[in-house]
Amino acid sequence: MPLPQGSARARQRTVLLVGIAVLLAALVLAVVLASLLTHGRHEVSPQMLKWKDRGTTKNLQEVILGRCYNYITAQHPELGDKDCLKIWESLKDAFIYKNPCNITPEDYQPLMELASHPIPCNKSLFWSKTNDLVHRYTKSNQNFLTLEDTLLGYMADRVSWCGDPSAPGINYESCPKRNECESNPGSVFWKMASKMFAEAACGVVQVMLNGSVEAGAFRSSSIFGSIEIFNLDPDKVTEVHIWLMQNIGGPQSESCSGQSIQRLISILEERKFKIICQDNYRPVQLLQCVHNPDHTDCRLCTNSSAIP
Repeated sequence: MPLPQGSARARQRTVLLVGIAVLLAALVLAVVLASLLTHGRHEVSPQMLKWKDRGTTKNLQEVILGRCYNYITAQHPELGDKDCLKIWESLKDAFIYKNPCNITPEDYQPLMELASHPIPCNKSLFWSKTNDLVHRYTKSNQNFLTLEDTLLGYMADRVSWCGDPSAPGINYESCPKRNECESNPGSVFWKMASKMFAEAACGVVQVMLNGSVEAGAFRSSSIFGSIEIFNLDPDKVTEVHIWLMQNIGGPQSESCSGQSIQRLISILEERKFKIICQDNYRPVQLLQCVHNPDHTDCRLCTNSSAIP
């Protein structure tokens, strides 16, 4: 016997309501599961693991863009055709949303090409363990350039960055040190920039080393000892001048006749470079004496020695 028309419609409404309820329950379940899965991913992300080095510099984009525009407008207007926005985007693309232990040289290649510029001959100044002194010197003497005085080095000096596979793609809390993983964003960047800086050197090049370091002024594991020295081009570089600087008042751990310097000289000679090593290069020593004018090392009659 067929149901009355009103009963049939009520049954259809009931079925429809049940279907809607089932659909809503399925959607709620999907949202809950997605939330749980996302929570799980955040727990294992590098950001949550807490690396040992400082995190990405706050306002990194503004810092990089500000330095870039300052460099190409106020300091080196001849580089005014550089595109700072593209340079920033290429830097960001090199690390954002990426595992900070899996960065490759290829990640930075677009940045290197966009920011590179010629280095005048006889101006390249390399350094190891003399960070403060060498940059005080280049600020007072515009005849020399360190890597940090180039566009790439100027933008990146004393700032840090690293990515994270999870949103927002940048880790502001911590980044890995070199001893945590070799292929971290900072290490890969500075190795590539140092290689490019060495390859561009021509004429007479200088290197400032620290003669007060107990372990030796020249270290094969340093950026200079492992990368820059082997990327100098013997067909472009005529001489290498070593400035071995000791702290005012010592300690005088090593001179040009010291073991590590002789090892450096041997490496350079094998690569067919002419070398001059000078203990306490006087123009740099005078800069040291600004803070120690009365010390015996700062008397005008003190002579530095050179070993050809």
